[in-house]
Amino acid sequence: MNTELPLSRHEILKRAEELDALDAILPFDRRDQLAELLTDEDVATLKHLAKEGMGANTLRALASDLGYLEAWCELSTGAPLPWPAPESLLLKFVAHHLWDPAERAADPSHGMPAEVEAGLRAQGLLRVDGPHAPDTVRRRLTSWSILTRWRGLTGAFSAPSLKTALRLAVKASGRPRQRKSKMAVTGNILAKLLATCAGERLVDLRDRALLLTAFASGGRRRSEVANLRIEDLVDEEPVHADPKNPASPLLSLQAFQDWIAPAARDRVP
Repeated sequence: MNTELPLSRHEILKRAEELDALDAILPFDRRDQLAELLTDEDVATLKHLAKEGMGANTLRALASDLGYLEAWCELSTGAPLPWPAPESLLLKFVAHHLWDPAERAADPSHGMPAEVEAGLRAQGLLRVDGPHAPDTVRRRLTSWSILTRWRGLTGAFSAPSLKTALRLAVKASGRPRQRKSKMAVTGNILAKLLATCAGERLVDLRDRALLLTAFASGGRRRSEVANLRIEDLVDEEPVHADPKNPASPLLSLQAFQDWIAPAARDRVP
C-alpha cells in the first residue's frame, strides 16, 4: 500500500516549473500531467539528459514512457517506480501488457488487472483494447533500461527470465508485426544500404550490424541506434528482410555478434 501523501498543488506547480526548462522538447499540453506523474528525481534525470545533448525526439519519447511507467507502477503496486526495478516488477510489466486474449476470455484475471486498466484509461494513458503491441512494450522496457543506466544503476533487463517471458508473451498475444510508417525502409532499400558496407573492415561490420539491428527491431530512430547498448538487445527468432516474402533472407543478431567479437578484441568503439 502506498503510504506517501498525495502531492499538494504547490508541489505539482513547482515540478511543472522545473519541466518548463524542457519546454522546447516536451509538449505544453502534457506538462501538468507529467508534473503529477513524474517524481522530482525523474525530472532531474530528464533535465540532465537534455543538458547532455540527447535528441529532442528521443527525450520526448523517454519522458512519455517514464510518465506511463510511473502511473502503471503506482496503480499496480501502490508505490512509485523503484530504481532499479526488481526483476519481478519487469516480469509483472510484461504480464500486464502482453497476454493471451483466449485465456483472458476464460479467466478475467489474466493480463492487466481491471482496476489498473481503469486507472490508466482515466488518466488518458491507455487507449488500446487487448494486449499492447510488442514493439510498444519493447520500447518502454528499453526506455526503462536507459533511464536506469543514466541514474548510475544496473537493472535486470538482460535477465534470461525476462527475455524468455517477453518472447513467449509476444507469441501468446497473437499480434503480428506490422509496418506503420508510410515511408518505411523496405528490403530493397536495405539491400542498397548494405551494399555500401559489404567489406570486412571493422567499420563495415559495425555499419552492417547497426543497419540490420535497426531494421530487424522494427525500425529505430537514429538517436536510438546511436545510444544502443548490448544489454538492450533481446535475442529473438530471426525475421525475414521482407516480411511479405518468406524466401527473403533472415535477419538476426548474428551481424551484431560478428562485429562485437573483433571490436572487443581490438578495443574499437
